[in-house]
Amino acid sequence: MRFLRIWTNHYRNLESGWIDLDAQEVFLVGYNGQGKTNLLEALYALCYGSSFRTNVLREIARHGERSFKVVGIYGDDEGIEHTLELEFKDAKRTVSLDGKVVRDRKDLIYNIPCIVFSHDDIAFVRGEPESRRYFFDQTMSMYDPLFFDDLRRYRSVLRQRNLSIKEGRDDLLAIYDQQLARHGIAIQGNRTRTAARFNEIFPSLYREISHTDTDVEIDYIPSWKNCATEEEVVEHLSSHRERDRIMATTTSGIHRDRFVISSRGQSFDQSGSTGQLRLASLVLRSAQMAFYEQMTAKKPVILVDDVLLELDHTRRERFLSHLKSYSQALFTFLPDEHYSKSLQDEDSLFYTVREGRFERGQG
Repeated sequence: MRFLRIWTNHYRNLESGWIDLDAQEVFLVGYNGQGKTNLLEALYALCYGSSFRTNVLREIARHGERSFKVVGIYGDDEGIEHTLELEFKDAKRTVSLDGKVVRDRKDLIYNIPCIVFSHDDIAFVRGEPESRRYFFDQTMSMYDPLFFDDLRRYRSVLRQRNLSIKEGRDDLLAIYDQQLARHGIAIQGNRTRTAARFNEIFPSLYREISHTDTDVEIDYIPSWKNCATEEEVVEHLSSHRERDRIMATTTSGIHRDRFVISSRGQSFDQSGSTGQLRLASLVLRSAQMAFYEQMTAKKPVILVDDVLLELDHTRRERFLSHLKSYSQALFTFLPDEHYSKSLQDEDSLFYTVREGRFERGQG
């Protein structure tokens, strides 16, 4: 599975037109601000209908424009070509697959799995708890539609429950407690199993790439850690309603779970250096790739966006040597930046990127 070509119009600074992407490895080389990341963002937007850089789609349109459009052609595992289109016009987003409008995001995200490595990924290691919840929820949503449904329904019920608490409508809380417990306990079980699987991948991968004996692991700490059934969750929510009223919100639940990256019992964001934290964020994404392949027997498309600059030459080589489980990879590099020759083959594509234009060249 890979992207074969992409067409953009009024997408940030990208020059309108088609760009050939039919290769397992595509290298985009250029200085900052020339359009390398914009192309990766366009591909990600086709996969998920959203950006990994902004939640406001109108910010993507070229300066002075109010709309944009992206068209991507990709080949599936059987070699059949498909067309994805994303258009933002009149403040409305429209996504279509093979000419048919995609009305539910769930019908989009399982077509062409995509993982992006970005500079902001360090938030998964040293950022707020919601960053790590986002990472693991994204990981599970990539392959499990039932988890995606539970998460979406949980959030909907949570909004309704919080509104009832603020408005003092206690008569509805019992119903919301049951619904929150049903979806929440399913999510908690999935998170528990996923954390356990990550601990079979992440620690050893970090040791191999860092070439140290540093032990890192994922600690999953559920908010409902003493609850194993829906009934126990309902009882817990009922017994803490007064606290919820005082705080004017639901004070427990999977929206308050924590994932902690630790080393020998200490939070890694406290004990690790900046270089170690950066490497850990890259290894997390690599573990996400390996986990996805374990769960689906499929390999994702990966977008690797200027994330190697803080690694020394040796660690960079080791990291790149472990990037194997992808169907297609697009890398961005600065003109004078070293990149591993082991990544390249005779069919790799190289582009020099200047002011939104992509010029074919040699590596």
